[in-house]
Order: sequence, then C-alpha cells, then structure tokens
Amino acid sequence: MKIIATALEGIPGIEWYPIIGLFVFLIFFIILIIRVMNINQEEVSEFSQLPFDKGDTFVKDPTNHIN
Repeated sequence: MKIIATALEGIPGIEWYPIIGLFVFLIFFIILIIRVMNINQEEVSEFSQLPFDKGDTFVKDPTNHIN
C-alpha cells in the first residue's frame, strides 16, 4: 500500500479528486431524490403496469434459425 501512496503523492492536485467524486455522487442522488418526490401518480401507475403489459412482449420465432 505504501507504493500506491508514494505514487499518488507525486500527482499535483490529487487531494481534489475524492472531493469532486463525492460532490458528483451527492448531486446525482439529490437530483434523483427530487425526481422521485415530484413524480405524479399517473406515471407511477403506468410504470407499475409495464412488467404486465401484453402489447410489447418479445416472442422468439421458433422458425427463425438466425437467432
């Protein structure tokens, strides 16, 4: 582990990378939480029915030998 620490010490500004990564992580999840809290019930009911929607199912054609 000392080899990695020694190698990273030579990079100028390396102390900013974890801080920037944390900010990107926090901004993403704050936007995600805001989006989830502002979603309307019509979208929720539409999303909840997607797995059961019979109109968009993929049926593999047994006569198609390319797949």
